[in-house]
Amino acid sequence: MREALDAGVVRTLYDDKARHYDRLHGLLTLRSDQRGRELLVREAVRDGATVLDAGGGTGSTALLAAARVGPRGKVTVLDASDGMLDVGRERARAAGLQDRMEFRTGDILALPFPDGAFDVVLSTYSLCPVYDPAVGVLELYRVVRPGGRLGAAHSTWPKSRPVRWMADAVEGVVWRIPSLSMGCRPVTTLPALRDAGARVLVEKQYGVPLWPFVAYVVEKPSAAA
Repeated sequence: MREALDAGVVRTLYDDKARHYDRLHGLLTLRSDQRGRELLVREAVRDGATVLDAGGGTGSTALLAAARVGPRGKVTVLDASDGMLDVGRERARAAGLQDRMEFRTGDILALPFPDGAFDVVLSTYSLCPVYDPAVGVLELYRVVRPGGRLGAAHSTWPKSRPVRWMADAVEGVVWRIPSLSMGCRPVTTLPALRDAGARVLVEKQYGVPLWPFVAYVVEKPSAAA
């Protein structure tokens, strides 16, 4: 795993790209990014749930979750980039879902919420730039209530060795251009959750062959268990 870019640099990059982020990310992933969002929301979110979309940026995942939780639910969107959050607020108002959504500036590695604060925590493509993704995903898991669910999607490595070699070569070039890489690189997070006792409900690899994603949903054991 490549060493992460400085957090301040990443925040500035996302502020600068906020207005074009969704279009750019969708283009580079041939819209497979949306497949991951839809999978996580479908498998993890239920009517009336309290949801945290961590690193939720422009609200692409949060809007899907807000539609699914209904008027009794609530979705909190947290991101380090105020520029991304501004776009998310605009999209929430345009969709008429602003009453179900809250937007907060914050850090995935130090969430400003108590243990077990949410029924569901989601992270779509927000763990890739984090300095220590395993620590980040455990921080997300901390704020899931017992019996609740965590759904994450992020970049991973191709399964085929020759394709992985090609991907590493291309990534080596792209990584030198932060405005293009946006600090994203393949990371590993699910083993940390397994070690913490999470029960894996869904695990799926998908996306562009050179730059695949993995999406998974885990359940936190209930207090009784």
